Formats: sequence, structure tokens, C-alpha cells
Amino acid sequence: MRAVRYHEHGGPEVLRVDDVDRSEPAPDEILLQVAAAGINPVDTYFREGSYEPFTLPMIPGVDAAGEVVAVGDAVAGASVGDAVVATGLSKDHYGGCAEYVAVPDDRFAVLPSGVDPVAAGGAGVAAVTAWRALIDHAGLEPVETALIHGGSGGVGHAAVQVAAAAGARVVATADPAYHDRLDELGADTVLDYARDDLRAAVTEASAGGPDVILDHRLDDYLQFDADVAAHDGRIVGIGENDPAVGFTNDGVARGKDLTYQFMSMFNTPNLSDPLARVASLLGTGDLDIEVARTYDLDDVADAQRDVMEDSVLGKLVVTP
Repeated sequence: MRAVRYHEHGGPEVLRVDDVDRSEPAPDEILLQVAAAGINPVDTYFREGSYEPFTLPMIPGVDAAGEVVAVGDAVAGASVGDAVVATGLSKDHYGGCAEYVAVPDDRFAVLPSGVDPVAAGGAGVAAVTAWRALIDHAGLEPVETALIHGGSGGVGHAAVQVAAAAGARVVATADPAYHDRLDELGADTVLDYARDDLRAAVTEASAGGPDVILDHRLDDYLQFDADVAAHDGRIVGIGENDPAVGFTNDGVARGKDLTYQFMSMFNTPNLSDPLARVASLLGTGDLDIEVARTYDLDDVADAQRDVMEDSVLGKLVVTP
């Protein structure tokens, strides 16, 4: 099979397409013919070596979706021919940027009929992170308001929809070019993150302050989040940042009894649980993963550059 691999850590130029033996599933794995693999910033961290994969050469790609072509003897709940979505690959297991990938049975969920496998290929990290942040960690409730920083990003646009599906009021920040689409995806109010009066605008849009805040840039917004949050607000931080440099007056956070949660999707005890929720939302149409661009296996280096450098709404996806 054809697979993207890196034999050493470095820039995107270390990625190359190799011909390798097709994976065979272990007893607790399924073998997936990959229809699509999402590209995420975390893929670049593994490639650069700031996150260590279990071996080199390594196949990148945390996310994948496609059709099951073989099932290990110990796997329950999946059959040959099923469409599935998977995530949590490329750290201690080969990743999805290949024609086939073996997936452990705690890292996939069967997709409902009719779900676009290319869109599902970009769902894993984005939607599972959004679900874990808003529902599992923050306990977002229907009567509450959620502020989603960076609403046009991969996690951001999924979080807008997860929060809307939960019945919450959704306030998002984004470049004005993406406001109309975020309205369509379920945001009640979309604000330009660059406006000078953003604090006042968020406070007004959330009727006094958001109950839950999802933030991918705590080094920039830690104090902002404390200033705008409602009393007993919950702030969940994702992504690569240094929140230690963010407070100028942490007394505000103490005065409001705020809770800060820093999370990583890779700490999820069983990824199949949130993936099943994501699959259900994809099936009902309450979650629509926007595919901004697709790439061939030969162009994965370009995709990894673009995910770090370009502003798009939604996800970049590789289609082997």
C-alpha cells in the first residue's frame, strides 16, 4: 500500500510517500480502507519531534474515516463493510495518511448511513475535542451561554455546533469573512476577534458573561476570559500555549470562583465513547464538518504547512 512516512524528525520536507506492506489487524483491531484523513496541528508536533511517536519511520495522521475491510477476532460492534470514523492514531499506532490503517477497537465508532466519509475523516480531533471540552469537562447545559474563541477553526466550528446541539446560546469570535457561515452552523452571535471593544461586546451578547469558554489561545486570552466570564464560569483550554504568562490580575478569577481546565484529547479514557456521540451528530445533521481543502497523499507536506499557516473555515483533509 502507499503510505506517507517520516523517517526522521524535521520540517514538512521529511514527509514522503513509500510503498509498504499493508497492515493486518491485531485481534483487537479493525482494518480500515481510508477514505479520508484529517490534518491537524498535532500532526506537525509529532513530525517535528515535540511530541514523540512510538517509532520511526512513522505514518502521520491522527484522524481517519473509511470502510472496514477486516475485523480482528476480539472486536465487537463492527463488521466488514461498515463505515467508521477513527481518531487517536499516530502517537502509539500508525496513522491515517495511508491507503489502509489498522485501528484499535477503543478508537473508532460506526457511522450512520449517509454520512459523508470525507467530512467524517476530518471530524475526529476537532469534534471529540469540542465534545470533551464543552460536555465532559465544562458540563455545558441548555440554559447556559458558551463563548467559542476561534469559531472558524477545526475545533472551533465543531464546538459551535456541539454547543448549539446541546441547547446552549453560542457566542463565537472569528474573522468577518466567516461570520455568515458560523451563523448557519448555529452561532447566535459572531464577533470580530479584532474589534477594540470585544470585552464589552462579549458581555452584552452573553447577557452578562458566558458560563463556559472554550479557548485555544490562553496565553493571549487568559485575563480576557476571567474578565468576561460569568460567576462560577468554566474555562477550558486546548492547544499549544503557555497560560502562565496570561494573568495580569488573577483576583478577578478568584472573585468569580472560576474553574480552569487544561485538556488533551489523547487523555480520553475510551475514544470510542465521544466518537459515538460525534457519529450520532453527523448522522442527524447537527454536526457538519466543513472540508476547506482536500489533498492527495503526495501533497501531505503541503497540507501540514497549510494547517499551520493558512486561515480557513473548517478542516484540511487527505483523500488517499
